[in-house]
Amino acid sequence: MGSVVELVADRPVVIFSRSSCCMSHTVESLLRSFGANPTVYQLDQVSNGRQIEQELRQLGSQQSLPAVFIGQVFIGGNREINSLHLRNELLPLLRRARAIWV
Repeated sequence: MGSVVELVADRPVVIFSRSSCCMSHTVESLLRSFGANPTVYQLDQVSNGRQIEQELRQLGSQQSLPAVFIGQVFIGGNREINSLHLRNELLPLLRRARAIWV
């Protein structure tokens, strides 16, 4: 598995997660409810998961996980995704990233 930049390249929505993280599951479910099909990396199931978490912190991830990228741009975690949703800004963002087509 490569670096964060390589992992998010050419993918409209990417979630870095842990398999036991309920917040990650909630974010993934929300994004799927809009019709997006996020690429999900479970960092507790890959050999360089800790290295990827360190890279995420260097990119500005204040919390641990989930870490969400939309259109190759780091958006944040659960709080930021839900905030975008409540302000009706998530759907347009997903459209611009070509994560959804309607």
